[in-house]
Amino acid sequence: MNKIALVAGVVSILLGGLWLLQGLGVVHVRPILCFADCAPLQGASPTWAVIGTLLLAAGVLAIFFAFRRGARR
Repeated sequence: MNKIALVAGVVSILLGGLWLLQGLGVVHVRPILCFADCAPLQGASPTWAVIGTLLLAAGVLAIFFAFRRGARR
């Protein structure tokens, strides 16, 4: 279970960091696969910055608890 939490935490940190940077307008990534009328973000997006921050924090917590549980055994 610790390995799953660790992998999920790393993926969450990477994805949350990307979304945070996109939301702040630092990184611009064009959509790769669209099924509807997709357009890249123009400028900063507070919504994606908040979502990225929350996912980043969740990833840090997942890694923290994965290592904490491993240290108790």
